[in-house]
This record gives sequence, structure tokens and C-alpha cells, in this order.
Amino acid sequence: MAKLYSKDAIDEIIKAYKEWESNVLPEWLSRMPERQKEFTTLSGIPLKPIYTPVDLRDHNYMEKIGFPGVYPFTRGIHATMYRARIWTMRMFSGYGGPEETNERLKTLIKAGETGLSLAFDNPTLVGVDPDHPLAEGAVGVVGVSAPTLLDMEIIFRDIYLGDVTTNMTINPPAPVLLSFYVAVAEKQGVSYDRIGGTTQNDPLKEFIAQKTYVFPPEAAVKIAMDVVEWSVKNLPKWNPISISGYHIREAGATAVQELAFTLADGIEYVRQLIARGLDVDMFAPRLSFFFDSHINFFEEIAKFRAARRMWAKIMREWFNAKKPRSWWLRFHVQTAGCSLYPQQPWLNIVRTAFEALAAVLGGCQSLHTNSFDEPFRVPSEFAAKIALRTQQIIAYETGAADVIDPLAGSYFVEWLTDEIEERAWRYIERIESMGGMLEAVKKGYPQREVEESSYRFQKEVEEGKRLLVGVNIFREEEVEEIRRVPLLEFNQEEIERRQKERIKKVRSTRDESKWRRALDELRRAAERGENIMPYVLNAVKAYATLGEIMDTLKEVYGTYEEPPYY
Repeated sequence: MAKLYSKDAIDEIIKAYKEWESNVLPEWLSRMPERQKEFTTLSGIPLKPIYTPVDLRDHNYMEKIGFPGVYPFTRGIHATMYRARIWTMRMFSGYGGPEETNERLKTLIKAGETGLSLAFDNPTLVGVDPDHPLAEGAVGVVGVSAPTLLDMEIIFRDIYLGDVTTNMTINPPAPVLLSFYVAVAEKQGVSYDRIGGTTQNDPLKEFIAQKTYVFPPEAAVKIAMDVVEWSVKNLPKWNPISISGYHIREAGATAVQELAFTLADGIEYVRQLIARGLDVDMFAPRLSFFFDSHINFFEEIAKFRAARRMWAKIMREWFNAKKPRSWWLRFHVQTAGCSLYPQQPWLNIVRTAFEALAAVLGGCQSLHTNSFDEPFRVPSEFAAKIALRTQQIIAYETGAADVIDPLAGSYFVEWLTDEIEERAWRYIERIESMGGMLEAVKKGYPQREVEESSYRFQKEVEEGKRLLVGVNIFREEEVEEIRRVPLLEFNQEEIERRQKERIKKVRSTRDESKWRRALDELRRAAERGENIMPYVLNAVKAYATLGEIMDTLKEVYGTYEEPPYY
């Protein structure tokens, strides 16, 4: 099969379309307000009022669409997709201390969650202990405080790590938190070949968007690649990196920018690993991705389909990967936090449901649905259950999971998939011309692009060109409605006091000579340019704290301060 339509068929459709455009459309357009005559996606892609086979006139079915489980994987990486197995329902969880998070994890498992996902507080994200001056008032606020192996033991108390997979959203301290997890698994008697889950471990997007960087760019990438290399060789079921577009999108990027910058990050990491002498087919099957699902429904679906097709091409043609699994783009999705608003907060449940449905129709492997109360605080148990139940309704009631890629063949969806892909390639070509993403980040290129995109979106909202229900249209007096939201309550000061006491106890009861020797060995290994993972794991087992390990690495690698890019 070559083209979807013969030349004669296309000619006939073009003739009919021109007649419709000349004789039918003008009268209807004349009745419409000016604002409704032109529409764009959130990425600013202009949309026609109708799409026909003419828009796919050069479409080669096998090259562009194909079948699920077959290159280029536009329709999904698995031949059976959700007919065989529903996506992993992995709710982002963590707040307060290890005890509170342990209870939340157990609650969600009981409610039907099929994968765990840990959120860490800001001190943990940047690698400082709870008794550090920078941690004051932030311990346990936006995630769980986990500065020691003992904390990780409590987080997973009565949860057998051989039976679950866990995602950890952690970046500069990724080697430390992974070591905590591995050490807990060892204590539970779980063999390395059964330890499953993901470390985010994506430093480039930190410089672009989230900004919880610690080390300079080259050192940060080196450390991340240490984690990947060690994991590939030791933890066959672990995803050592989750190349993340989510935070790039949350910072204000468009769908096209999110896709392009994420894949460009992935290209950089593949090159770094090949430069270490690793065979691409050895590590490529363990690479994973993490995307945002925003509110523009069809644009998100098209983005996910384009992402699979682009990554398959990159791995097969750019890097000469031989194994089909090396061509797969396996990805987790989280619904858009930046699309949730404090105004009329119950509407956030609706937004999240549509975003989750887009992720499912786009073929995600795992999904986190945000809770409606997140504009105010860490989700309550009540809100988190509603978010989980949203996924379960999509999976078991709507029929969305019954057919693989059900929107394939839609003139609009296929055109939009092509359009997003073409625009993303342009960004990637620009980044390649700069020497790759590491160099582009150092020059501030993606940072500027995201900032400008964020500004444009906010300007459109304020000018009423981009409509947000409850925000700039259909507004109400929502004070009483907000007061009725049942927010999560916990005593942050008490949790911070408890965490300080725990870390003090860990320091006073550990074997000091073993601890000191482990940190000295780590420092020397870093100075020699070795893979630091074995030494970090050894230090963790000696009950070195997160802050102590990170401080040791800072002595060798230094720290980073973002320069002005304008």
C-alpha cells in the first residue's frame, strides 16, 4: 500500500472541496463572530474549519501510520496495547515525613493504584538535610522528607519492593535516592533483577525549566549518565532516566517545544552514553520519557503519536540501533498542573479527566492524574482518590481502552500529528546546529524560548484571546466555594522537628569510621572521574546522609549559578 488515496480520488475530493468552500462555507462564516473564524492550538498552530483526505494526499500509510507494535510505532509500541494490559496507574504521592507518606502509599494501593510514585520536598530535591538552614520551613511541604536510608526504610515499611514498581521524581540527588531504594530492597531480600521502577535523573530539563539544579551542566550530565550506566549493568528492570518534558511544559512551553526539547535532551544523553563506549542496544531499551497532558485535547494526542514516530526514527536512523525495543518511546504522563486554577476549583476534576483521556488515547504506558485541590496544597486523601478513580472510570467504563489508537485515520488527527512533528524537527535542527542540547542549554536557547512562550500565553489570557472557564469567562464569586475545599492538614513544624531528631539519631548511632571511609572513597572516585554509583551506594549503607553525600560531590564538581541570558 502506497498512498492512502489514488490521484483520481484526490482530484475528485479537491473538486468537491472547492465547491463546498465556494458555495456553502461563506454563508456560514458570515454568521460567525470574528473571534470564531480563526482558531489555533496552544502551540499557535492555525486550524482550518475542516480537514479532508486532501490534507493527507501524500500520506504513505505504512510509513506514517502503520500498525501498533511495528515501526514507526505511531499507533503504539505494543501490538495489543490496553487490550492486554491497562496502563499503570501511578499517583504522585508524598508529603510530610516518611510515616505520613507510608500511610498515603498504602491507602492508594488499597484503592487500586498499580504503581508507586514518590514526590520529595524541596530540601531533598536539592540535596540538603532537614537541619540545614536552607531547609527551614520547607521540610515535608511539597513532598516527603527523605534524607537518610532510615527514612526510606520507613516510607516502604510493610511494602515489599519485589512486588511494586516505584517512580522517584528526583534529579541532582538521583544517585543517592536510588541507592536508598536499592539498599532498602536488599534489606527486604529483594534481588537486583526484581527491583523495578524509575529515577527521573534528567539534569538538562532542570536547567531549562524546573531549576532545582546543583552541579554545573557538564558535571550534572556526567553524574546522570553514571546512574544510567550502573543501572543498566546491575538493575535490568530499572528505568534509570525519565527524560522529562513535563516540567518544560509546566514552565510555559508549547506542546511543540515540549516535544522537541525533550527529544533533544534524549539525543544528548544517547550521545553521552555512546561516548562512554556503551552499545546503544544495551541501554536504549531502558530509556523512558515523561510528558505533560495539557488541556488542548487533540494537540496532546497528536503530540504523543508524533513523539513515538520521531524517537523511533532517531534511534534507528541516527544511532543505528538494531533492536526494535531500542526504537520504543515508553512514556509516563501526568495531567497538567498548570491548567488547574483556584477559581471554581471543582472544575479542575473535569479538566483532569479530559487530559487523562488524551493521554490514554495517545497511548501512554503509565499515568498520574492531578488532584483538584493542587492549586492550594499537597492533595488530600479525598482529592487523590477522586483523581485515581478518574483513571479507573476511563479504563473500565468509557471504552477508550477497548480499541488501539481509535483516532487513527482521522483527517485532523493525522494532519495535526504530521504538523507537530514537522515543527518539532525544526527546533531539533536548530539545537543540532548549536552542537546539541548541552551546548544549547549553556547558551540559554531553550530557556529563552520557554520564557517567551509562557509570556505569550499569559498575555493571550489577559487579553481574552485564550479563554479559561472560571478565570476570564464565566467567572463567579468563589470565596465560599474555595472555603469548602477539604484541604490536607498536617503539622509541618512537628514534622520538621521529628526529621531533625531522626537525622541527629542516625548520625550518633552509625559506625563513624565506616561512614568517614565511605565518604573519602566517594570523593576520590569522583576526582578520578569514575562512575560514582558504587561509592554512593556504599556511603548510603554506612548511613551517610543525603546532604553529606551531596556536599562531598560539591567539593569535586562545584555548584552552578544560572547566568543572565538576555
